[in-house]
This record gives sequence, C-alpha cells and structure tokens, in this order.
Amino acid sequence: MNTVVLDSSAILVALNNEPGSEKLTPAVIDVAISSTVNLAEVQAKLVGHGMDPAEAWEATLSSVQSAVDFTAAHAEITGNLVSQTRSLGLSLGDRACLALGISLGAPVYTADKCWKHLKLPIRIHVIR
Repeated sequence: MNTVVLDSSAILVALNNEPGSEKLTPAVIDVAISSTVNLAEVQAKLVGHGMDPAEAWEATLSSVQSAVDFTAAHAEITGNLVSQTRSLGLSLGDRACLALGISLGAPVYTADKCWKHLKLPIRIHVIR
C-alpha cells in the first residue's frame, strides 16, 4: 500500500477507538501521513478535553508515520477547493487534508460522511 492521508476526524476515531477505527488497519496506519493543519486540530481537540499537552501531542503523532508541513502549494489547492466544498460545510482543516491528498495523488481517510459527495481526483474512504 502506498501513502494515505488521514483527516483529523479519522485520527480522532482511531485514538478514541470509536466505530470505524477497525478500518484504520495496521497496513493503513503504517503508510499514513497527515497535514500539520490536521494534527493541530487533533491536538486542540485533545487538549480541549483536558489531556496534558505533551501527552496529547504524543498521541496525535502516534497515528501517523509523518507530519507533512502545510506549504504554499497546499494553500493554493485549499483555497481553490472552497467552491466545491462550501455547500458541504467543510472547514479549512478539511480542505487542507484534501489538498495534501490531491497534491500527492493519495487516498484520504475521513470520518466525515459528507465527503462521499465530493467529486475529486482522489479516492476518499469514509470510515463510518
């Protein structure tokens, strides 16, 4: 399996062992990357729920093999996705995740069901 991109929602599902986490198999996690924007979202959620920041960061990074810096190229793709995603209510973080997937030609894993309606040049796996 080649590289896959995890959305913050997928990382949180994995960390909380929620329904859908079984789809994030070791084979998926072994090749998983995430945008630093999405990792910031996960960190904020964990710290916001009272987790120690250092422990939260360790947990956040445990779900991916690599944190990919958000670049100017990702910013351009993210901005360009707004017209396609506005009606679905996708956030900046959601679009940053998709931008990383598009830039690499890599499939994206998410727990956000509305993503299945997107018509993009990458495969989207909705895990629940």
